[in-house]
Amino acid sequence: MKAIAITAPGGPDVLQPVEAPTPTPGAGEVLIRVTASGVNRPDVLQRKGLYAPPPGASELPGLEVAGEIVSGDAAALAAEGLRVGDRVCALVAGGGYAEYCVAPVVQCLPVPAGLSDLEAASLPETFFTVWSNVFDRARLQPGETLLVQGGTSGIGVTAIQLARALGATVIATAGSAAKCDACLALGAHHAIDYKRQDFRDEALRLTEGRGVDVILDMVAGEYVAREVECLAEDGRLVIIAVQGGVQAQCNAGLVLRRRLTITGSTLRPRPVAFKGAIARALRSQVWPLIEQGRVRPVLFKTFAAHEVAQAHALMESNQHIGKIVLTWTS
Repeated sequence: MKAIAITAPGGPDVLQPVEAPTPTPGAGEVLIRVTASGVNRPDVLQRKGLYAPPPGASELPGLEVAGEIVSGDAAALAAEGLRVGDRVCALVAGGGYAEYCVAPVVQCLPVPAGLSDLEAASLPETFFTVWSNVFDRARLQPGETLLVQGGTSGIGVTAIQLARALGATVIATAGSAAKCDACLALGAHHAIDYKRQDFRDEALRLTEGRGVDVILDMVAGEYVAREVECLAEDGRLVIIAVQGGVQAQCNAGLVLRRRLTITGSTLRPRPVAFKGAIARALRSQVWPLIEQGRVRPVLFKTFAAHEVAQAHALMESNQHIGKIVLTWTS
């Protein structure tokens, strides 16, 4: 099969087309003929040598795919209501940048009605991540307020839409007036231009001093101190990336007095059973929202697989709004 390999740690140019053995599915797995692969920030980190695949995962990059099931564990497929020939999208621990990819059956979801494979390939990584962190870990409830850092990222556009659809008030940060407008168009109630405004001050102003209930943070670093200061009583801060650095300080007195929770997680190394539970929740609670048009994939740009270096350069430019996807069809 054709695949994209990381030939050495480095810039986008180290991503090169290669011929690779077609993988063989094992127990509880399926083989997917890939038509589209999502591009995500962890792929960039892996390319730079900063985020190794978990033990046993493919060394090829790529964490989400869409395509057709061509073979697999029949009993496992039947248990999930799937069969050979079905169009699915899947979360994988690696190997997504290829014409064929193995995925655990429980991490496969049917392509939502009305969506193309390109659109479906943009769903798994961000939807699994947002559901696990915002709704499972941080327990966001209807009527609460969510602050999303980086509202136009792939994670951000998903978090805005899901939180709005499920009854929360959403405040998003973004780095320009145009990106703030995009957040509002996606359903955010308020948008803060973090280059011109202090998100802490604005979040407190917008909540009349009460603070926000949940913050979804991909920055960490110096953001943490200000995030603690704009959390409401019993507020929850969930850190899912550390683009601003791993070191942080905050006012521990506020944590005590307001009974705050600071938590975080990474999804890629979690067990298959854990990810399968998220998939079941998405299928029952989120896929209907997509099929009703209340939540939609946001594709910024697609690239042919051999243009993967351009896709990564775009990702690192931070100019995109939504998802970047590779296509394996001519």
